[in-house]
Amino acid sequence: MVPRTPLSGGWLARANAQGRPILRAAARRRNAPALPPAAGRGSFACPPSSAAPSMTSTTRRPPAGPRGTLEVSWPFFGETCRALALRVARDYEPEVVLGIAKAGVIPGVVVAGMLQCEFASMMVTRRDADREPVLVEGPPASIAGRRVLIVDETCDSGDTLKLALNEVRARHPAEVRTAVSFRTGPYAPDYVAFETENFIILPWDKEIVQDGELVIRPSYAARLAEARTF
Repeated sequence: MVPRTPLSGGWLARANAQGRPILRAAARRRNAPALPPAAGRGSFACPPSSAAPSMTSTTRRPPAGPRGTLEVSWPFFGETCRALALRVARDYEPEVVLGIAKAGVIPGVVVAGMLQCEFASMMVTRRDADREPVLVEGPPASIAGRRVLIVDETCDSGDTLKLALNEVRARHPAEVRTAVSFRTGPYAPDYVAFETENFIILPWDKEIVQDGELVIRPSYAARLAEARTF
């Protein structure tokens, strides 16, 4: 089990392919070891919109199939938000956190609150699992000339983040970086709180309302029977 100690002086788990947690230092305090390097840390140049690659010409690579199921509890989700905020704060000072709706706004608004910066959102959807993501609503014009952090809840192939990056760069921010709560595939955002190859069931996705009552989402019932819970 993952220790329930606060991340201000505790640990964060990284699950390997078999779902076994690997404990990693998740915060830094006096005389404590430093955070491990965040996956793929780096800054992005902000070219003019004409230089941004077109998503229409991108061939989507199917993500590798997950090897198990990981059910994320609300307390552990909170821990990942704290870890993500700490990782970002080490070497980046965003002026705006941009959450990708729908689910990316949940960690996004939490991280924005912890970093004490503005929050905004854009909306991207994938109507079918094997289809390219589609932009529903772009980022606000107010991000122009400002440091932006794009936040999503999960990342596998990176198609959604790539689309978001193209749209944000078209607004000419001063700088843009990416962050996710859970990385499950090959694409490497600048900041990651938790890495696993497992299928993720997030706490707000587990139940739905049917006939006025909360029930387990039907598509998750079989997976929950085999899930590891954190």
